[in-house]
Amino acid sequence: MRHRLLPAASLVSTLLACGLFLYAFGAPASLAQPTALPAPVTDHFFMSTDGVRLHYLEAGPVTAHTLVFIPGWTMPAWIWMPQILAFSRQYHVIAFDPRGQGDSAVPVDGYEPIRRGRDVAELVAQLGPNPVVVIGWSLGVLDTLASIHVAGDRRLAGLVLVDNSVGEEPPPSYKPGPRNFGPPPTHFQAMKQFVHKMFSRKPAPGYLDRLTEASLKTPEPASRLLLAYPVPRSYWKEAIYATKVPVLYVVRQRWVAQATNLVRNRPNTEMDVFNDAGHALFVDEPARFNSVTDRFLRRRVWP
Repeated sequence: MRHRLLPAASLVSTLLACGLFLYAFGAPASLAQPTALPAPVTDHFFMSTDGVRLHYLEAGPVTAHTLVFIPGWTMPAWIWMPQILAFSRQYHVIAFDPRGQGDSAVPVDGYEPIRRGRDVAELVAQLGPNPVVVIGWSLGVLDTLASIHVAGDRRLAGLVLVDNSVGEEPPPSYKPGPRNFGPPPTHFQAMKQFVHKMFSRKPAPGYLDRLTEASLKTPEPASRLLLAYPVPRSYWKEAIYATKVPVLYVVRQRWVAQATNLVRNRPNTEMDVFNDAGHALFVDEPARFNSVTDRFLRRRVWP
């Protein structure tokens, strides 16, 4: 089964109805994106092999074990700030802006899984010879799994996959959203509506506006391509079963059946279910997410 390219009029309603990539959060004021980066966090860039300038945030001791955070559809690296600040006390932390997102360049092409997976693999290659743990959320789950198809798992110490399908059974089911008999929204209106619907708790003042502005960095045609990766579901399943590294699958109720089957069928796999959080569960419940992830790292990856 391949994802189909969504027509403009149905983009928002389909996203909100099926919940494929993003929604829900509730950030206290301290989590809002600052006008300047917090002192421990620094900006870095590298050039991809197809000539695109890609950006990432870095924090923590460079001699420590490395965690690489990959955000979701159109989202910036700084959405991981609760994890960057917490984990950088003892880990070397990297948060990536995929091409066309955040502070990375906006090329005309490359918005498909092979190139995006190669971008992740090339980022990891910049970080030295030691294996890393990649933590991917939403579309970042798919980009992380695509990187295994591209580069294998030699540079991976483990995976944390957050709230998206991994191609396991059963396939997701979608319910159509309510019909809209008015004019289709503009791209700005669509993204603003989508970002506002992402949150289950009241965010800090200005956070939604900053996140909407960040999401608009991704051009509308590119954002549609990212929702229509031209590969079957088996592509993601093949990747996760091709590697033997420890996997933590953190999901909401939508993906519990897939998580249960993955744990049953794949050794060295754990799951954790967030029943009361939204799609951005690592910001909805940052203390719990950080604790679950840290326990996994200490028990399974770097005991």
